[in-house]
Amino acid sequence: MDAIRVCAEVPGSSKPTLTESTSRTETINGSHEFKISGYSLAKGMGIGKYVASDTFTVGGYSWAVYFYPDGKSPEDNSLYVSLFIALASEGVDVRALFELTLVDQSGNERHKVHSHFGRTLESGPYTLKYRGSMWGYKRFFKRTLLESSDYLKDDCLLVRCCVGVVKSSTEGPRSYNIPVPVSDLGYQFGKLLESGKGADVTFHVDGERFLAHRVVLAARSPVFRAQLFGPLRNKNTKRINIEDIEAPIFKMFLHFIYWDELPDMEYLMGTDLKWASTLVAQHLLAAADCYALERLRTICESKLCEGISINTVATTLALAEQHHCFQLKAACLEFIALPANLKAVMETDGFDYLKESCPGLLSELLEYVARLSEHSLASSWNRKEFYPDGCDVNGRRVKQRLH
Repeated sequence: MDAIRVCAEVPGSSKPTLTESTSRTETINGSHEFKISGYSLAKGMGIGKYVASDTFTVGGYSWAVYFYPDGKSPEDNSLYVSLFIALASEGVDVRALFELTLVDQSGNERHKVHSHFGRTLESGPYTLKYRGSMWGYKRFFKRTLLESSDYLKDDCLLVRCCVGVVKSSTEGPRSYNIPVPVSDLGYQFGKLLESGKGADVTFHVDGERFLAHRVVLAARSPVFRAQLFGPLRNKNTKRINIEDIEAPIFKMFLHFIYWDELPDMEYLMGTDLKWASTLVAQHLLAAADCYALERLRTICESKLCEGISINTVATTLALAEQHHCFQLKAACLEFIALPANLKAVMETDGFDYLKESCPGLLSELLEYVARLSEHSLASSWNRKEFYPDGCDVNGRRVKQRLH
């Protein structure tokens, strides 16, 4: 951190004024754990061939871990495994610190670590010039030693990667600093719901009663606003019967209206099973669409997208079609169209429901399957093999990019 002082002469004054600014250079740190399952099957894929982690983001850049079971360089003759971290997004002269750790899976904490952190670097942080630039070790570990070590367990390796992106910023003078508390508006409205004070609306749902405040309901939902204050409102707005939402779902729905966030579903439902969370999100999505709560609708779409599986995708697709959730619909169609999933999904009860409730979706699904098949055929026809050091299989130089 460097502080810079600037003196300036002020007309009519014999004393110069003093201003200050501070340059701060620090690292934005993040880490990723990469599990390499089936090491014995990956071994023998060839020198320069690799398995890569999913990309992860640190400091505004995407990164990926590359593991070479047979080594990266031909001169090592497959005697070593290689391990690298690569810049997976566009960037010029990205400066960073790195740490690659091969985890000791015996519990003895004898990890193999190569790290920039916690030591003095003569030339400073490592600089990556462009997308695809790498840092790491061609001879990270000798293969014969690795295969008889505690790093390999149940044919799996575990790699931890830490990245510290170096960022600099300059701050000018501040005459004062008053911390502003975080907004607790949702908390205040939530407590109002819990207390029931001033409630002037009673919802009757499946034999249960829920107290609420019409001004809050109207402010949050245009449907409630029309129902409670519009020219066509019911005469008796103090009692509202809800026919199409179950009581536990309505309780969560009302919680969101006041708190602007969903309650802890695992606590309310007494389970952490993913299918249960997906089922609740399906019901809440229908309620959100009915009462035009766009934020709740988007939250439910996101949760349903995360919960897509063989057993849930057909029902979720039907729901996405019925409530015009186009992004969720596309994700479901893409999942079902995969050859590994299609047959299994077609054997579920949800698929039978999909055919009955939304028969028009079957033609769209066929289009997705056909498009995927065409893409796979074209890819296999045009595919070329490239080595990460910048050469193709024939030794020609190519511009290296990550996809």
